[in-house]
Amino acid sequence: MLTGVDHVQLAAPPGSEDRLRAYYTGVLGMAEIPKPPGLAARGGCWFRAGAVELHLGIEDDFRPAGKAHPGLRVTDIGTYAARLRARGAEVTWDADLPGHRRFYSHDPVGNRLEFLEPV
Repeated sequence: MLTGVDHVQLAAPPGSEDRLRAYYTGVLGMAEIPKPPGLAARGGCWFRAGAVELHLGIEDDFRPAGKAHPGLRVTDIGTYAARLRARGAEVTWDADLPGHRRFYSHDPVGNRLEFLEPV
């Protein structure tokens, strides 16, 4: 029986770890968490904020997905969107999900992220 989501893994190109760290910690406000030594040798980086954990794994032939994305719940979504914009991230609002305010943004390697808050 499933009990929850442990983490979401996104892909990234080789050598992008510094840009990912700057975005996920500096823009989104997540904390980097250490990878186990055997996995750290593969590159990439892991991040956490509360119960949300995102893993960025290195993929040699990386191409960001056009549609696939994690949906991340936030509080005070207007303030959070302003935080992203102030740190240089693009924010695209979408009003098509009833009962929610939401927007999309992309990390520095092109991964699509959805941020949403129930209303």
